[in-house]
Amino acid sequence: MWRLGFFFHEIAFGLLSVFIPLYVVTFQDTSLLGGPLVALGVMTSIAVFCTIPASFIWGYLCDSTRHYKVFILLSFLSSALLLFLFTLPFAQNIVVFVVLYVIMQMFHVAHEAPKNVLIAEHYSRDQWEGSYAFYEGLTEIGFLVGLAIGLLAFASSLSFSVIAVYTLYLCSGLSLVAFLVSAFLVADPLMIFERRLVGIERKIDFTYRGVEASTRLMDGLPWNGKLKQESFMGFAIAIVLFSLASSIFFTPLPVFLHTELQLSTSMVYGVHLELCRGYGWILLHR
Repeated sequence: MWRLGFFFHEIAFGLLSVFIPLYVVTFQDTSLLGGPLVALGVMTSIAVFCTIPASFIWGYLCDSTRHYKVFILLSFLSSALLLFLFTLPFAQNIVVFVVLYVIMQMFHVAHEAPKNVLIAEHYSRDQWEGSYAFYEGLTEIGFLVGLAIGLLAFASSLSFSVIAVYTLYLCSGLSLVAFLVSAFLVADPLMIFERRLVGIERKIDFTYRGVEASTRLMDGLPWNGKLKQESFMGFAIAIVLFSLASSIFFTPLPVFLHTELQLSTSMVYGVHLELCRGYGWILLHR
């Protein structure tokens, strides 16, 4: 049940994933940043570069304080407040909007590390895969619901500017709901030991394999095992490259579909909805 707040949060950000790029290119004066498309690229780039150290900071703070719920609540509440600020007149300046967006993204990642800790500490090692898969499935459904809401909302006859305001209000409200639900359902783990047990298990396993290898080799017996440990740096580089590729593709995609292919806003949401459904189907049948 503690994942329910994340479900509402992902509905909001599923809706925003297409809305924000389309909203940025509607600003009247983007000359300070070199034009609407350049402004979108600058905004996204700054947000990505700022969220990298922010993720390290939030992870360090939640582990050093042993309080995880507060950072999840901080992420959801800050998203609600900043999305509400987007609707105010002063946020119609592109520079102000970019600053608010970057701040929102920096606070948004505050829930990522605590979420991983909750999964690790609320469940035993053999339940981690299933628990994380359930979380990912639930949040992906929320993301798809957000895209579906955008598809229905922008299919109406109202102008983009009118729907834009209500979209920001809706996303702010959904983030507030996520905050309230999480305030009641999320609880910090009573004890922090599951991740330590895994660390101890890895060291014992590595020591055992080393002793086994040396014993068999000294006795002249063959040994087919391996002592090479997994490279976390290689995994991290792969994740960074994948994130870079997906950002380059998906960030300008709504604008390309809307301006170059002349698709309506509702159709842009529809294309993203089908892309996400296809991606989910591939993962499910892998």
